[in-house]
Amino acid sequence: MSISSLEKYLPAPSFSYLKLWFGEYRIHIHVSRERQTKLGDYRKNPDGSHAISINGNLSPYLFFFVFTHELAHLLAFEKHGRSIAPHGKEWKALFSQMIGESMEVYPEDLRSILHQFSLAPKANFMSASTLVSYFYPKKKKGDEFFIEELMINDTFVYKEQSYRYLRRLRKNYLCRSLRTGRSYIFSPSVKVKRLMQ
Repeated sequence: MSISSLEKYLPAPSFSYLKLWFGEYRIHIHVSRERQTKLGDYRKNPDGSHAISINGNLSPYLFFFVFTHELAHLLAFEKHGRSIAPHGKEWKALFSQMIGESMEVYPEDLRSILHQFSLAPKANFMSASTLVSYFYPKKKKGDEFFIEELMINDTFVYKEQSYRYLRRLRKNYLCRSLRTGRSYIFSPSVKVKRLMQ
């Protein structure tokens, strides 16, 4: 898939930056269906080309943000070699620089949030609460709760499975499946239905 075929997914001003960052690299781009565990990913193919996939259900500005994140992996590995950590200091420096370079692509009300984020980029988008709140405003139906609103030992339903909220971790929430007894980690912005005790 070429850059031009991504027109419906990206904000128009982003194309000049993508062409600049793409350079001479051979990059296979795949627009994926929604994935629960990630918004995008990057890998280097055995033939030396690169592959980037991004969820197709993202808003244009979030799609560009995720694209920038994945391209930063490519550029960091090409510049510093494969021995660097995927989200190490080299990636963080490049990602931060790329956000700064392309700031004009984003709407005015997002720029200060992105500037703050770029001072210490996080590997996981869901860990950046201000960005999550911007792209996913907290709209809920009457019987929905965010995990972060639950009390310890509350039980809830997520995707037709029942869980018990055990405790808060640093940024996420540890829960246990009532059916299997297995533990799962949920991000704070996940919407669930609380079960009445």
